[in-house]
Amino acid sequence: MRRALVTGGSGDIGSAIARNLARTGIHVHVHANSRLERAEAVAADIRAAGGSADALAFDIADPVATQTAMTGLTADQPVQIVVHCAGIHLDGPLAGMSDDRWHRVINVSLHGFFHVTRPLLLPMLRTRWGRIVALSSTAGQMGNRGQANYAAAKAGLHGAVLSLAKEVATRGVTANVIAPGLIAGTMTEDLFDPARVQQLVPMGRMGRPDEVAAVATFLASDAASYVSGQIIGVNGAMV
Repeated sequence: MRRALVTGGSGDIGSAIARNLARTGIHVHVHANSRLERAEAVAADIRAAGGSADALAFDIADPVATQTAMTGLTADQPVQIVVHCAGIHLDGPLAGMSDDRWHRVINVSLHGFFHVTRPLLLPMLRTRWGRIVALSSTAGQMGNRGQANYAAAKAGLHGAVLSLAKEVATRGVTANVIAPGLIAGTMTEDLFDPARVQQLVPMGRMGRPDEVAAVATFLASDAASYVSGQIIGVNGAMV
């Protein structure tokens, strides 16, 4: 049975991806930053539906804690699918942004990707099959007011993943980015009223987590073996 690590798997998009992957027969490691009970609830739902999952919690911005967790995950067999969903918003105009807000957002989204992916790569490459998917944002493609830190982190992911795709291309491993637009969930429910959504999104509505999950599940499958080094928008034609 192939295994997948979904960072940020306790969130709206991450949990939808975890559930979708489990439906395809993959064992899913559902990650949370500190609230292990949230990841455990997602894993329990997956098992109740007949899937295979467990939960773990660590701060992906902490390289030592992450290395310890990755060593444990690969002790018996490689993790062949990595879906990096973890990310945070600490918004504000750049002129007044604190060092902590800048660094924390980049540490989670960008450095976290490095901390998680690097120790999993060599075991994955030895199997000559792997899938790496990083969740970005339209902010990483077009910027957004008050989100210079978030946009910088996501744009950095684009460069990292596209470079990685070239490095692993001969080993049966793919690496891609999904860049969602406005997706309904806890992070966006109080930010956009219907009129604003109509103005921003040509399709006139917010996306759903399951619509992002469908793309991630395809990219993690055998069917996506020739799709690599791509930034795929799920954004209702915003970009």
